[in-house]
Amino acid sequence: MTQHTGKLLLNEPMARYTSWRVGGRADQFYIPAGLDDLRAFLKSLDATQPIYFVGLGSNLLVRDGGVRGTVVLIHNVLTELKMDGGLVYAEAGVTCAKLAKFCAKEALFGAEFFAGIPGTLGGALAMNAGCYGSETWNVVRRVTTINRQGELNTRDAGEFVPSYRHIDKPVADEWFVAAWLGLADGDAHESARKIKELLAKRLNAQPLNLPSAGSTFRNPTGDYAARLIEASGLKGYIIGGAQVSEKHANFIVNVGGATALDIELLIKHIRDTVLAKQGVALQQEIKMLGELSLGTLEVRQ
Repeated sequence: MTQHTGKLLLNEPMARYTSWRVGGRADQFYIPAGLDDLRAFLKSLDATQPIYFVGLGSNLLVRDGGVRGTVVLIHNVLTELKMDGGLVYAEAGVTCAKLAKFCAKEALFGAEFFAGIPGTLGGALAMNAGCYGSETWNVVRRVTTINRQGELNTRDAGEFVPSYRHIDKPVADEWFVAAWLGLADGDAHESARKIKELLAKRLNAQPLNLPSAGSTFRNPTGDYAARLIEASGLKGYIIGGAQVSEKHANFIVNVGGATALDIELLIKHIRDTVLAKQGVALQQEIKMLGELSLGTLEVRQ
């Protein structure tokens, strides 16, 4: 078996790695020593073993029953960030905030919006994350992916089909490990000013003082999920330790002691209420992972 040099943890609590601070344990949790080590580790896994990649865990609800299989952490691991032939090369573990600042310093324009995304580039690529009118795949030129055999593939952006908060990949069982971004020439001071403005806007509008996972639902065409939730009288609504934020209705915050089930039940209640009162079926932006253990969704409605 190929030797790997990263850190393998068994029965690791996922609450430590998600921005909601909830979630059960992962059977296996791997922190690679780098890209070569990640390749060796993936080769060593059984072909039937489920694999999940996690960055900052900022768009993720891990259920209380935990995760069967292996979770791979890329935040603070795949962090190379440099200029490469006129393009910005960034590995998937680079935070979006760091990427925005790097591009500004290089006097490149068009990456400022990344400052408003509270995750890693890997997560942004996987869900075509965006804010303030811009999306990740608008600036992607090519990517490197890794498959479960540890093989790397470099693919052009044209092989992927981006849509709102979603990306269709040519091969399902591949994960992003790096990307090259093409950006226009700009002005370093102007980009820095824009980033500062975006961060101030975010601080003013979002409940950043409590654990949350960003926007819970996608914005329906021509409307805002937050407006629909607020119009349904749900601002401040609580189940257990999970609350619809009083500052931004599309955020669910952990006000203390929330379980993943509290959050999942609240998501279901919001969806049901908005459908009944507004006639709109909200689509979830949050990814869910793992198994229920504290009952079923029908138990505590």
